[in-house]
Amino acid sequence: MGKKIVIDPITRIEGHLRVEVEVDDNGVVEEAYVSGQLFRGIEIILKDRDPRDAGLLAGRICGVCTNSHFRGAVEAVESAYSIEIPKNAEIIRDLIAMALFIQDHVVHFYHLHLLDFVDVISALKAVPSKTTKEAHRYSDKPFRNSHTHYEELLEKLGKFVKAGRLGPFSNGYWGHSEYKLTPEQNLLLLSHYFEALEFQRYISKAIAIFGGKTPHPQSLVVGGVTSVADMLNVGRLNDYIFTIKRAKEFIDRAYLPDMKLLCIARRDDIKAGIGRANGNFLSVGGYDFDKTQRVFCSGVIYRHQFDKIYEFDETKITEEVDRAWYKENRPFYTDLNIDGTLKTAKNSDKYSWVKAPRYNGNTMETGPLARVLISYLKENRLIKTFVDEFLNDTNLELIDLSTTVGRNASRAIETGYICEYIFKLVSRLAQNIKYYDLDTCAKYNFNSLPKETKGRSFLEVPRGILSHFINIENQKIKNYSVIAPTTWNATPKDLSGARGAYEEALIGVKLEDSSKPLEVLKVIHSFDPCLACAVHIIDTKGNDLSKYKI
Repeated sequence: MGKKIVIDPITRIEGHLRVEVEVDDNGVVEEAYVSGQLFRGIEIILKDRDPRDAGLLAGRICGVCTNSHFRGAVEAVESAYSIEIPKNAEIIRDLIAMALFIQDHVVHFYHLHLLDFVDVISALKAVPSKTTKEAHRYSDKPFRNSHTHYEELLEKLGKFVKAGRLGPFSNGYWGHSEYKLTPEQNLLLLSHYFEALEFQRYISKAIAIFGGKTPHPQSLVVGGVTSVADMLNVGRLNDYIFTIKRAKEFIDRAYLPDMKLLCIARRDDIKAGIGRANGNFLSVGGYDFDKTQRVFCSGVIYRHQFDKIYEFDETKITEEVDRAWYKENRPFYTDLNIDGTLKTAKNSDKYSWVKAPRYNGNTMETGPLARVLISYLKENRLIKTFVDEFLNDTNLELIDLSTTVGRNASRAIETGYICEYIFKLVSRLAQNIKYYDLDTCAKYNFNSLPKETKGRSFLEVPRGILSHFINIENQKIKNYSVIAPTTWNATPKDLSGARGAYEEALIGVKLEDSSKPLEVLKVIHSFDPCLACAVHIIDTKGNDLSKYKI
């Protein structure tokens, strides 16, 4: 007889995520329920506020995706008032966004997901000389690849283990049969885990140069940006370029080679389709490259039918709450079962604070995988060569990207070609300045703007599609709504039982040890969940919910 396994919370993500899977006698997942465990209340905070403050407040939806939500809110207001921002402002916003893509993807792989593949204890058995040779299998110029470096890393890890203090590596399922890399491969990837900590520090500077600071930028305003002094300062532009060049070196010599290593080492998993969802992909596209091309193409794919790409139509987006803890869009929490598990016996049982967005009635996957597939299939010249080179080097096919490991490969491919594009973006800004186009903010009189209006914004952000919707009455926010990437991917079922991407990707996954469900973590982490974007908590009456003393 099968059983239910509860993982609460899923760690190494942003926010509170609970997963319950039902497995058969052989440990194969037959059903899955993914639950966001905190209520989103940011939209409530925004009600009755000045629309020009929307960005400052919406940016607090998440401590990771601050730039994305800030921009989404500002552009929703600009849409409502038909404000067209200057070209310089658009470029600066894109420079912030592109740097955020680079930061987010690298941090996700190394610090939120890598330990699902890398056995820290196994790395202690690695031979430094063999590790340097292993690195050369995936790159002509491996990043910081020397015997001395690996010897020092082994010494550091050995001290951690002997002292019984593994720090960030505590409580791992070390020794699990699902870890299949060699000791040298483990050490190589672990080396880049530590290097990525430094990467995370300096790439944040690139975001802050034009954002004022990070997280929670200060330079975005309705109408444009305020960082005109940074735009005109040659030193600041050079600092940005230098930081991106430094980041590109790590991506080209560590991140992309590491992903090739992983794809080759886990080829059997990829070919078995482990982590594959239902094949419905959605992208809204964005970020102008030139007059004819965008960095990401928009489009829709159904059921992995790569020969037919449908055009995106925003009118086909709906959001359901039948199985989320809402009633007529108001919070409506229903208790858990006595044993603490989710109530899921009936198709009408509610089990998550995450709402259920649908496109044309379908659950969809958004994010790097969706963008790469749609852009590639629409012959996007910016990305096609990057995809072809990666697939050729790893002897994979396009369908192989629609897996747990492939989802990560898509993220790395995307990072590589963003690094190429970003320098052209800086050049375009410099050209504008050269010919005395110095505008960074549109001029408007707020009192003369419409008293009642509505707007929306659609953005591709690191984890997928982000959309903000605003309804304004008497120049105040009447209603506000956000559909974040994780809302799409972590959606609960609907009354028909249709699973979202997270849940669908878990079906058929085999657990070797139900007490150590590493296989489940690996699939979920591949989506880069951010529950802080999908759910938040606030008491609408302003009461204290809990107090903690640290």
